[in-house]
Amino acid sequence: MNALTEYWLRLLCALLVCAALPLAAQNSRGDGPAAKVWIIPITGEISPSTTAFVRREGRKALAEGADCIVFEIDTFGGRVDSALQITSFIMSLRNIRTAAWVQNSADSMGVSWSAGALIAFSCAEIYMANGTSMGAAAPVEIGAEGVAASGEKTVSAVRSQMAAIAERNNHPAGIALAMVDYDVELWEVMVDGKPEALTLGELEQFEREAQAPDGETPGTPRPQVERRTVICPRGKLLSLTAGEALRYGLVRALADDRTELLAALGGEEVGGSVPGIADGVISFLTSGVVQAVLIVAGIVLIFLEINTPGFGIPGVGAIVAFALVFGSGLLLGKVGSLELILFLAGIGLLAVEIFLLPGFGITGIAGLLIIGISLVLSMQDFVVPRFSWEWDILGRNTLVVTVGLIAAICGIAAIALLGPKIKIFDRLTLKTRITGTAGGPLNPGEADVPYSQLVAYDGPVLEKADADYPREENLNEILGRQGRAVTVLRPSGKAEIDGQVYPVEAEGIFIEKGKSVKVIRVFGNRIIVRDV
Repeated sequence: MNALTEYWLRLLCALLVCAALPLAAQNSRGDGPAAKVWIIPITGEISPSTTAFVRREGRKALAEGADCIVFEIDTFGGRVDSALQITSFIMSLRNIRTAAWVQNSADSMGVSWSAGALIAFSCAEIYMANGTSMGAAAPVEIGAEGVAASGEKTVSAVRSQMAAIAERNNHPAGIALAMVDYDVELWEVMVDGKPEALTLGELEQFEREAQAPDGETPGTPRPQVERRTVICPRGKLLSLTAGEALRYGLVRALADDRTELLAALGGEEVGGSVPGIADGVISFLTSGVVQAVLIVAGIVLIFLEINTPGFGIPGVGAIVAFALVFGSGLLLGKVGSLELILFLAGIGLLAVEIFLLPGFGITGIAGLLIIGISLVLSMQDFVVPRFSWEWDILGRNTLVVTVGLIAAICGIAAIALLGPKIKIFDRLTLKTRITGTAGGPLNPGEADVPYSQLVAYDGPVLEKADADYPREENLNEILGRQGRAVTVLRPSGKAEIDGQVYPVEAEGIFIEKGKSVKVIRVFGNRIIVRDV
């Protein structure tokens, strides 16, 4: 080869190398344009309002054409049902990358514990910032004795779900189990020189395979297994720092800020979600204390409206109170036609009891019970509990509604007793003194004299066209006698005394049919009786 040919060959090679450099750089960045990343924060207590926020913003990210959704997690945990609903939503996303990032900033806690760990495992990729931690995902119950571990049934359900999520996303299953179950013992093991976190059962299985005879598993290389140390002993829950999670293959990389996170993802941020005022209002309205207060206010205002002429401020207030209770549940997807129908049916039964039936009986009690059921159902997204944590939620909601109803009844009783002394309740209180009976004053000129100071009237007997009306001589004989009401005295009616039926008047109150009565006054042809 002469010098000229060699020169041209070298020049051609140099040109080819220069042309390949941009392509190589492009391949190192991911063979195409940067991924569009949308970031959704999950902070504070995990609650039903958090679920509604994540679902809404996740659908928004899909509509905006995002390629990757990052869930920025900073939480101590929260409700199990809300966390499971969020994980189900994340795993239902198709044709889009999902990543969890446990961030650490000046205004954050730097943790992803309990329900936060469950949500992180539901993402295909996990990233953590230095100084953060993840774990302690065992379900707990809050009772009179404080916070305590949930029963085996609840732990078993969450453990199975956590293991299934980890298996689906290729996360270490042993780490997931040790974060949920106190009975799991987790070891650090060197498998073929690589550190892994294995449960005691997984470790023993690896050791059996490593010690198997050569002919037992032909063609299969035996792993080199070396026990190192116990990461999490029995009786403890696992929590990992960011460095430990990276060591055991749980996280893809460490990212201290969004710039490092986007670099690790090979993308650029095209949008983000921030909880707004509406999300804060819904979270406030769906808290247990506020729900109980709204229930008390609504029922008391209904009572005031019923006892006030026309339709006024109490009625409007009652509508607003219950609109907030059911409206907040409706926004969270927990209220349907069943809850509204039950509530209206309960109000209808109360109205029948108040306006059509005397006293307070089965109809009124049934109305209150149906109203209570409708309020309980408006706070949850299931009717019949299937899992143990749903029973816990049902108990919590029932307690909130029961406290609200009892407080409302106490408030109504207080208004009834103190109403005459409170100026703002003047329109609800009858201040005029009622003397005599429906037939008029007890005796002419003696309307304001107490019953105890009156004597039987000895004046002339008024003639009656009714032949059944008793004569005067019979009336004087029954004074002080007892008998039985044969009709409802409203206050007028009929009573049987000494085997004879007389037209009588009750002493200022209604007397139900069949009640025992006593003749306390006789004024001419009028017989006044009292319930005995």
